[in-house]
Amino acid sequence: LQELGVSTNANYKITFMLDSAAMITVHTPRRGLIDVKPLGVIWGKFSEYYSKKNTIMFDDIGRNFLMNPQNGLKIRPFMKAHLNRDKDKELLKLTQYLKEIAKLDDFLELNHKHWERYLSKKQGQ
Repeated sequence: LQELGVSTNANYKITFMLDSAAMITVHTPRRGLIDVKPLGVIWGKFSEYYSKKNTIMFDDIGRNFLMNPQNGLKIRPFMKAHLNRDKDKELLKLTQYLKEIAKLDDFLELNHKHWERYLSKKQGQ
């Protein structure tokens, strides 16, 4: 996100960015100790605005969603930026998806794993 200038470009309308400093450590039977991003912190601190119904988190590491799997959308990693900058369209497509789901009152019925399929269906209507 730093390479994209998210924190310095006024065109981005990002409410929260939780980086590794915001992660907490949890124990799982399958993976042992891992760090995860706790959306509950946001929901607890700003409950009048944010909840499971209206929050989505993007990350290229799926285990970061362990505490809130329904609210996570795993994106493809942005690799070799100097070579792939012109070819990477992931965030542009995600913008379209966000515009579609922004019309919904509740994200809990969505399966973000199939976001591209959802977007194709909506654009075909």
